[in-house]
Amino acid sequence: MIVSCILGLYGLAILLPGLAVAIRRLHDTGRSGWWLFISLVPLIGSFILLYFYLQNSQPGVNQYGPNPKEPTSAVETPV
Repeated sequence: MIVSCILGLYGLAILLPGLAVAIRRLHDTGRSGWWLFISLVPLIGSFILLYFYLQNSQPGVNQYGPNPKEPTSAVETPV
């Protein structure tokens, strides 16, 4: 009973950050976060979403912001 409650709370605690990462990755490829719902299509939806995740980010700036892989204009100091 206690283990089940702990696992349920853990699942809820990682749900929101997991959604945020998934939507950010879709934004990096120039797609809306609504594409996340394609995973609800049986069998093929998850594969389409996986394909979107594996694509390279769009170069430059898109409607969701700059490409996180490209260097910024500010000088970054190495650590």
